[in-house]
Amino acid sequence: MSHMDILLKNGIILTMDRANSIIKNGCLGIVGDSIAFLGEETHQLQADKIIDANGGIILPGLINGHTHAAMSLFRGLADDLPLMEWLNNYIFPVERRMDGDFVYTGTMLSCAEMIMSGTTTFCDMYLFEEEVARAASHAQLRCIVGEVLYDFPSPCYGILENGFKYTESLINKWHNHPLVSIAVEPHSLFTCSPELLVAANQMAARYNVPLIIHVAETLQELAEIRKKYGVKPIKHMKSLGLLGPRLIADHCVHIDEADLATMAEYGVKIIHNPESNMKLASGIAPVHKMLSKGITVGLGTDGCASNNDLDMFTEMDMASKLQKIQTMDPTVMDAVTVLRMATIEGAKALGIGHKTGSLEAGKKADVIVVDTNKPHLTPMYNPYSHIVYSASGRDVVHTIINGKLVMEARHLLTIDIEEVMERATEKSLYVKQWLSQ
Repeated sequence: MSHMDILLKNGIILTMDRANSIIKNGCLGIVGDSIAFLGEETHQLQADKIIDANGGIILPGLINGHTHAAMSLFRGLADDLPLMEWLNNYIFPVERRMDGDFVYTGTMLSCAEMIMSGTTTFCDMYLFEEEVARAASHAQLRCIVGEVLYDFPSPCYGILENGFKYTESLINKWHNHPLVSIAVEPHSLFTCSPELLVAANQMAARYNVPLIIHVAETLQELAEIRKKYGVKPIKHMKSLGLLGPRLIADHCVHIDEADLATMAEYGVKIIHNPESNMKLASGIAPVHKMLSKGITVGLGTDGCASNNDLDMFTEMDMASKLQKIQTMDPTVMDAVTVLRMATIEGAKALGIGHKTGSLEAGKKADVIVVDTNKPHLTPMYNPYSHIVYSASGRDVVHTIINGKLVMEARHLLTIDIEEVMERATEKSLYVKQWLSQ
């Protein structure tokens, strides 16, 4: 008789493995930080902790492939504005006044929201990323983080030279951490010189970490890159030697067939952010074409200032429906495809598909349970359809990350949510003050 640390039973298991296997009367056993058993429910297993899914859905934790966690403190600050006006008149001026404690507080708030809505891994690009790593470690949330690099001085590190030193120190400090990984993250092609981009790529290669950058998010960006360099973004990146399997390109709204062919050839990964792109009227990324080229595509929420939430369930729903209306084809971006983008394909895009993203023996135990005993989830004919089109983050009842229960019955176990919300409200008073000056 085998003994488990945690045993989840009486659930429909969506494994998201290669075959998209479903275990209808499923049982999942965890030993340490990993999945040790996966199969039909059996009385041969014992455990220190038993969680009854009550007929709900057990699935991999969701992967938020691109966000700016601390921007939860800017939620609703400057809505209904074009991207450049939003950035230049509101976001950048406030960010110049931030400090590490501001970022830590905003990240803790986001960690709470993500855990409570079923996200077990997030990829972050922002300022004071040491504090983002520290917050995620405290909350026990898996993450890939990187300090944003750009040509102008940063409120975190000052001049660019120090930005590279700061990034290098993060890589060295968090090396081999069980939950926190570091990436090199230049902001964008329009805020980073060719010299900065080349140096960033060299650092990412030297340490074998991801290179992450915003790419082709708006038409204004395309016009600016053409004006400066005479080519479109993907050609500009190719000329600088940035393209390759290490590169994770966020957004990629305005790319054509030739761009996609080039990205597929070089193994570039893409993170799609449908709700942010909609809210900022950036456009609709051609995700169905990306997938047809064999490009690995994950999903992200972007930051709360341009979304305004971190719920990956609503992101999946929107991702599917946007592609259907863009192509006028109801068969594209079916529920299984979209759920894979939010789980195993998202993990592959971030370079961690060997660790997480699917429920398979030996992988890290990043698992969520969705309560389906609710009116909007009754009856259930297809669990994939339910997850993508009917469920929301509020339906997640249990969250396990790296084998540790971090939310049980909607109760957070690693975060004092009342304290975090109180601190977040205090920080919002500073934001109002900064904008009034």
